[in-house]
Amino acid sequence: MLVRRKRPGRKVMSTIAEWLNWLGMSEYAQRFAENDIDTSVLRHLTDQDLKELGVSLGHRRKMLAAIAELGGAVPASPQPTFTGPKTRAFRLPRSRRCHSP
Repeated sequence: MLVRRKRPGRKVMSTIAEWLNWLGMSEYAQRFAENDIDTSVLRHLTDQDLKELGVSLGHRRKMLAAIAELGGAVPASPQPTFTGPKTRAFRLPRSRRCHSP
């Protein structure tokens, strides 16, 4: 059982079990405990993670919305990001361009 640090102006949920109870989903508390889900992991949970824990679709959506409200949450389904250089349209060198009469 981990305790979140207090932050000014924020409601503090001291355990995942309390958080789940607050959401009306206390039936998942045991599953979260068995899988070592604590407050440090909560913000990193994805829809797939919750599905693997056996959380129903509707409850997954509600949990992910509640996690997002905690702030600093990652997207439910992280999208791959491309960090490579921006590309320009491909052009043939001048010597290879077709010239029309």
